Amino acid sequence: MLSFIEGHLTEKNPAYVVMENHGLGYLVHISLNTYIQIKDLERARLFIHMTIKNEASTPVGLSLYGFSGEEERETFRKLISVSGVGNSTAMLVLSSLTPRQLYEAIASGNVSLLQSVKGIGAKTAQRILIDLKDKAAVIEIGDSGYNTKRIEALSGLVVLGFSKAAAEKALNKVMEAQGPSLPVERMIKEALKII
Repeated sequence: MLSFIEGHLTEKNPAYVVMENHGLGYLVHISLNTYIQIKDLERARLFIHMTIKNEASTPVGLSLYGFSGEEERETFRKLISVSGVGNSTAMLVLSSLTPRQLYEAIASGNVSLLQSVKGIGAKTAQRILIDLKDKAAVIEIGDSGYNTKRIEALSGLVVLGFSKAAAEKALNKVMEAQGPSLPVERMIKEALKII
């Protein structure tokens, strides 16, 4: 599986880019947010999500989705885990909202913001809110700002089966005692000792 592709951008538009890497041109679907980040660059590194469709009626199809940051890729993966949200819909969401805006909408239950995205109806918006409420690490708003390590650690603990509330409480204690500079893996290990 591909983690990232770095190469020369031979073609750029808001929906996809063609990246040349060692003589191969990769067609990579991107969000509008990623396009804004890379539109003035000649070379870039995109974090990749790869899908393979293998249906009896069509030949095997390989699609690459690229993101300027790992956070956007993880947000894409969370979105496509929601029933009824496919790759195209997830890309539309990420073209309309930044990951931070999406997490804030989920945290506050803002259905109308999700419905403002083309192709997202009331039912799909509700499903996103319900399905991602526990999976999505909520962005900390306030003086502490946005802490990516904490979010990754929280997400890891939730995936391990712990409730978000218990995981947040444990992480708060860890960060209070040892500071925010701990690596993610260490944060998780220390939080596991507390939970």
